[in-house]
Amino acid sequence: MQGIDIKQYRKKQNSNTKATGGSEVKNGWTDVLSKDISLFGKGLSDKTKEDFYQELGTLLGSGVDIKTSLELIANEQAKEADKKLFTDIKDQILTGGNLSDAMKNSGKFSAYEYFSVEIGEETGKVTAVLKDLAVYFQKKIKQRRQLVSALTYPAIVLLTSVAAIIFMMNFIVPMFADVFKRFGGDLPFLTAFIVKISGVFRTYFWLVALFLGGTIIGIYQLRNTESFRKWNAALLLKLPVLGEIIRKIYLARFCNSMNLLISSKIPMLRAISLTRQMIGFYPIEQSLIKIEDDILHGQSLHRSMSAYKIYYSKMITLIKVGEEVNQLDVFFDKLAKQYSEEIEHQSSVISSLLEPFIIIFLGLIVGVILIAMYLPMFQLGGKF
Repeated sequence: MQGIDIKQYRKKQNSNTKATGGSEVKNGWTDVLSKDISLFGKGLSDKTKEDFYQELGTLLGSGVDIKTSLELIANEQAKEADKKLFTDIKDQILTGGNLSDAMKNSGKFSAYEYFSVEIGEETGKVTAVLKDLAVYFQKKIKQRRQLVSALTYPAIVLLTSVAAIIFMMNFIVPMFADVFKRFGGDLPFLTAFIVKISGVFRTYFWLVALFLGGTIIGIYQLRNTESFRKWNAALLLKLPVLGEIIRKIYLARFCNSMNLLISSKIPMLRAISLTRQMIGFYPIEQSLIKIEDDILHGQSLHRSMSAYKIYYSKMITLIKVGEEVNQLDVFFDKLAKQYSEEIEHQSSVISSLLEPFIIIFLGLIVGVILIAMYLPMFQLGGKF
């Protein structure tokens, strides 16, 4: 690493970062739980990128020229914006450009992607790089779907139950309360308590709803600020059980990225820089900035990573072995597969545990409300 001008290197890396066009939304929560389609951003969805890399790699590997390949891909796009994008890429190539430059100029792809394609073009392995990128996005989508799948059914049950409780507190309980007033007398403690809660609930319901709506809008507006991203990531990692899954999702993504780039013979510093731009999780991004500087000063990768709690000690040990035997890409690949398997297992466990827990918990709440409403009737019936 001697003879490298650190300031000049950092300036070059920052200029590359700005060239990405901001296609990656750096928000842990949104990234983890969002769908495969792009709802708010102008970038391509991960699913569209996966299909693009898979199909282009297959067509080029079958001997189809790039012009025809891009025409076929553009024609099958359902969205006009995507069709125009791939047509523009084809037109740029026909005018003498190459695929990596066309991807960069579109502003829809990250530096990680077009630099990988550029390396593939320079080494004559663009087909292999395209297929590796397809696998990367396939794994990324699979990891997100595993977590979403684990949370979908419990979320539906929770929302349905909450809606039922809101309906009961707004309409059913007040109706019973009016009946009880006509009969007079003292209400049982539980009934009086539920009626009181219902009155408070009806009084402040819309105020709470407006507060929650404003909070959601505020979070959306602040989602890309550094302070919010730092707080958001810290909160996610502290969540029971889910925090570890989210941590492994991003570590698996980090390992997948490093495996792809190092196996493509991209220098370590460039691989770290590109991974930092692609990862989308604040703790890892910030650690990679310092790790990059540490490596520039001659420190090993595993020693620099050991300073950050986001990385598991076992992971650091395996990376140390990979550095010693000069097979980092192999060890990153093993780590990515290990974390992916653990994510799949833990997601299924969470889904199995959350479903009955939520049903029982909310069933108890609904049951208590119903019992509270019928207690006065039982007492009244006992007098006759």
